[in-house]
Amino acid sequence: MFYSWPIVVGALNLETNKAKIDMPMSSGIIHQVDMMFPDTCDHDIRVQIYDASFQLWPSNRGGTVRGDAAVISFRDFYELVPASNVLTAYAWLTNAAKASTIWIHIGVLPRAILQPFSLAELLRAVQRS
Repeated sequence: MFYSWPIVVGALNLETNKAKIDMPMSSGIIHQVDMMFPDTCDHDIRVQIYDASFQLWPSNRGGTVRGDAAVISFRDFYELVPASNVLTAYAWLTNAAKASTIWIHIGVLPRAILQPFSLAELLRAVQRS
């Protein structure tokens, strides 16, 4: 599955008033993350993505993703379970620049597709024989 969310960052969305969007997804493994920054951003928009109170991306706590006319794209292997499958994105401006829309795209697949034969399954198969 592939999910896509816009997060609009306006002039009032400074660090003390971050734009926020909840991103519900199916359970599975997040394998791809893309953040699209339009050419109006001028590296002035900061983005962080959280799972509850745990900052997922960027991995360094307090760090931010930013760009200008760029797609920040990376692979990952992060499991979403049924009871906890909503991530939250926060975005804000570092100054009172004009509004922009950042697009966040996340790919989620079942573990069986990304990891068709796990070590646990191998051990179970060996124990049965």
